[in-house]
Amino acid sequence: MLFTELQFWVFFLIVGALYVVLPHKGQNRMLLVASYVFYGAWDWRFLSLILLSTFVDYFIGAAMGSENNDARRRRLLSLSLAVNLGMLGVFKYLGFFVDSFQALLGNIGYTADPFVLSIVLPVGISFYTFQTLSYTIDIYRRDLEPSRDFFDFALFVAFFPQLVAGPIERAKNLLPNISQPRQLSWDAFRRGAVLCLLGLVKKVVIADGLAPAVEAVYAHPDPSRLDIILATWAFAIQIYCDFSGYTDIARGIAKMLGFHLMRNFAQPYFAADPQEFWRRWHISLSSWLRDYLYISLGGNRGGPGKTYRNLMATMTLGGLWHGAAWNFALWGVYQGALLAVHRAFAGRHKHVGEGIVRGAGAWLLRIGAIALFFQVVCYGWLLFRAGSFEQIRQMTGRLLGLIDAPQGMSMPVPPAAALLGVGFLLVWDVLVERAGDVQFYAHWPIWLRAGLYAGMIYLLAFGSTTATSAFIYFQF
Repeated sequence: MLFTELQFWVFFLIVGALYVVLPHKGQNRMLLVASYVFYGAWDWRFLSLILLSTFVDYFIGAAMGSENNDARRRRLLSLSLAVNLGMLGVFKYLGFFVDSFQALLGNIGYTADPFVLSIVLPVGISFYTFQTLSYTIDIYRRDLEPSRDFFDFALFVAFFPQLVAGPIERAKNLLPNISQPRQLSWDAFRRGAVLCLLGLVKKVVIADGLAPAVEAVYAHPDPSRLDIILATWAFAIQIYCDFSGYTDIARGIAKMLGFHLMRNFAQPYFAADPQEFWRRWHISLSSWLRDYLYISLGGNRGGPGKTYRNLMATMTLGGLWHGAAWNFALWGVYQGALLAVHRAFAGRHKHVGEGIVRGAGAWLLRIGAIALFFQVVCYGWLLFRAGSFEQIRQMTGRLLGLIDAPQGMSMPVPPAAALLGVGFLLVWDVLVERAGDVQFYAHWPIWLRAGLYAGMIYLLAFGSTTATSAFIYFQF
């Protein structure tokens, strides 16, 4: 079930009707069943993977919580890592590495018998695997007490709004929200509904409206430089609206039910450097990589060389988290290099110019830095979106003027509603950034709020496209 389909909203209406009449424990049990129904609608066979991860990590967590021997605790954690990363490795990466190894042997003159492995990628496996791993790692670090209720823990793993594309929640944040009674309120329902509406506008009107134009250029064998630039800008907006749109809907649904999911995006294209970008983009993943991978590798301890190594390793693995393809690994390397260069430069020059530029000058300097860094981010999206190394080489060469290309623009013009939606979103994000609050409209007069809601409904009603597709991050 997709959030953009009527079937889902019928499902949610039934869940909501049951939710309001059940007591707290009954709500949790019903939500667990509903979450399994929601996930099983994709492919019921993959429920076995969620159940395996749930059973393993619940009982490992309970065993670690009552174990004081450090060696035994490490063995228990290793078992959790082996099961969860083993499932992720088999279903997401095994075929990729087998194919890559066969290609490598072919390049050096050896012919290997083809090893055919056709495995369907379970939707959302990267998200719930990281979520359950954070639980066992936190218990191992003694930052968290294990859950005493198996069914509450199972709901933490499978909670349907954020199950297939995040945000990647931490047990210390979501489990208390599950185990304690929740208060329903009209204000929370209204705010959740607005988040859902905003997410649908982002996904259906903007992301799906821009998708055909982006696809036309990236599928073209000989695009012009202008086409590449415009299509990559469009893809930057598409992927942001697609992914943050999912998160908005997930957070909105949870809020209507009395849950509080973490914010996953904070106007990422207003970032002026890579470190700030990763504090704003896919916050649940970037913070997970920082807390459980970067710090475990040593973080910034041990001098600049080891810090840069840890940054590169973390971001390369973060790139591969997105998909079993070398362009994702290259994208991760690119992001790691940006972070390493920024850290080296900022560390040496952080006091240069402090206090010199103020007022309007500082504001203009900030705008210029944002505009410049957006181009840097967009080249990363070119690496992310490209279908092959050859396409990356060709497009990069044309952007740099090293490869001749057709002149002009052949990219289809996106629908007017999508362009209007982009303008609406820019104003929305500016208001959120200025107010420092995603609920900036909450204190507006009722007539102004009604106009805002009506505008979003208008965009959704008249800007919807028949080309609605699955969310991009479902493939990860």
